[in-house]
Amino acid sequence: MDYSTFGRHVAVDVWGIPFRILNNGKLLEEYLLNSAAKCGATIISSQSHQFEPQGTSVFVLLAESHLSIHTYPEKGYAAIDCYTCGRTIDPNEAVQYLIEQLKPTHVDTKMLLRGTGKIEVKNGKQFLFDHHEKEGETYVSVERNNIQIITNAKKRD
Repeated sequence: MDYSTFGRHVAVDVWGIPFRILNNGKLLEEYLLNSAAKCGATIISSQSHQFEPQGTSVFVLLAESHLSIHTYPEKGYAAIDCYTCGRTIDPNEAVQYLIEQLKPTHVDTKMLLRGTGKIEVKNGKQFLFDHHEKEGETYVSVERNNIQIITNAKKRD
């Protein structure tokens, strides 16, 4: 069988996430596993490590490659990484799900197209989150590739 070497590698920096979320390895592992399942990836295993005094790393091994997050709760920052081989599983779907769960105030992303010769870098449009409060709820507006996605999220402390 002839397999394609094509793959998409999405690197994302997210900012403005509460400490209690970024320091909760169990919750983040749940988010990553759900994210992998949401995009249709095949989960092989997952592992997490809690750092002292704070921070966590979570890694999900996929048949198609991997999904990971490394957090700096004291800075409200996390680095997300998702690589998938082939054209069937879209890493952007996994990343979008994570962003919806984490509800950051700022997101910056790049996508690398790999396995076809020279690595091609796609300068992902910054996802800028505008928070609009209405009746105790926060409406998050995400602009992605000139498409605006609006989600209704519960207000966080």
